Amino acid sequence: MQPLLNIAIRAARRAGEVIIRGMNHLHRLEIRHKGQNDFVTEIDMAAEREIIETVRRSYPEHAFLAEESGQTGDSEFVWIIDPLDGTTNFLHGFPQFAVSIAVQRRGRIEHGVVYDPLRQELFTASRGAGAQLDGRRIRVSGHTSLDRALIGTGFPYRSNIRYLDAYLAMMKVVMQETAGIRRPGAAALDLAYVAAGRLDGFWEIGLSPWDTAAGTLLITEAGGMVGTLSGGEYRQAGHIVAGTPKVYAELIAALAPHVPEELR
Repeated sequence: MQPLLNIAIRAARRAGEVIIRGMNHLHRLEIRHKGQNDFVTEIDMAAEREIIETVRRSYPEHAFLAEESGQTGDSEFVWIIDPLDGTTNFLHGFPQFAVSIAVQRRGRIEHGVVYDPLRQELFTASRGAGAQLDGRRIRVSGHTSLDRALIGTGFPYRSNIRYLDAYLAMMKVVMQETAGIRRPGAAALDLAYVAAGRLDGFWEIGLSPWDTAAGTLLITEAGGMVGTLSGGEYRQAGHIVAGTPKVYAELIAALAPHVPEELR
């Protein structure tokens, strides 16, 4: 296994331990509002520090792009970190959240880890080496059409609430053309589920690099596709569609009539 991936796994597991300990005293947590429906807790911060400290012990010269502390350092290697994807779920004891860590080199994602500390499921990928769940190779599902597909999504919020009407039109058509929609509330884990074949596709408006960097590599290494709402190249921020190759194409076609021009 690649040394960088080993360190990412170690960091994710240590962050997961911080998160699980924090669940034992949710009622005492200090919570700060970053914006509408957007929260950060002392657990987010502690988990992020644990990840960065773990990486720096092995790679002190590397740079970081982390959800809570932002961009630090200057290096061809950048660690893209979401220490607790699904903070709102965590705060309510809703069991759907994860740690997401990706390693980017010269602008390209090379390694990715999504770790579910409750289920202790570890999703990993390295470019050109496939994707794995707990050391076993995973592939996207074999579904080839929307009518049997289970699709994940995330609702617009924060500044993206202005696209709510467009999103609801998208959701309506997807509801009518698929086996069902799920909105668990942790995009990194949703993308990992696409890679593992638990979801057949996914779309969301307004994601950040730390939401998607690891998950998109998982999907492409598992044989799936990732792009923008119009099928363009996804660049680790913004609006995303993912899925098995055929579900991906059909999902883009279904969404297309309802995508505002500025989101294309």
